[in-house]
Amino acid sequence: MSSKYPFIPPHLEKGLEDISIPLIDLMHGHLKVEMLDCEEELNNLSETQDVPRYNYVQGYMEALTNLYCLTYNLSIDRKNIEEAYFA
Repeated sequence: MSSKYPFIPPHLEKGLEDISIPLIDLMHGHLKVEMLDCEEELNNLSETQDVPRYNYVQGYMEALTNLYCLTYNLSIDRKNIEEAYFA
C-alpha cells in the first residue's frame, strides 16, 4: 500500500490510474489471483492437520468464489445494459 493509495494493493495502482480499464475488471482479476493463492494453500493443508486453519481457508475460498462470480455477472449485465442503451 502506498501513501497515495493507502487501501489499494501496489500491483493494482497502475490499473487504477489507467482509466481505460474498468474497475470491475481490476477487482475481478485480483479476486482470481486471491483464489489461486487460496487454492494452493488448501492443497498444502491437510484437513486433519490443522482443522481451524483448513476451515478458515475453505470459508475464505467460498467467499472469494462468490465475489468472483458477482463481478463476472455484474460485468455481463452492465454490458447488456450498455448495448441496449446505445442500440
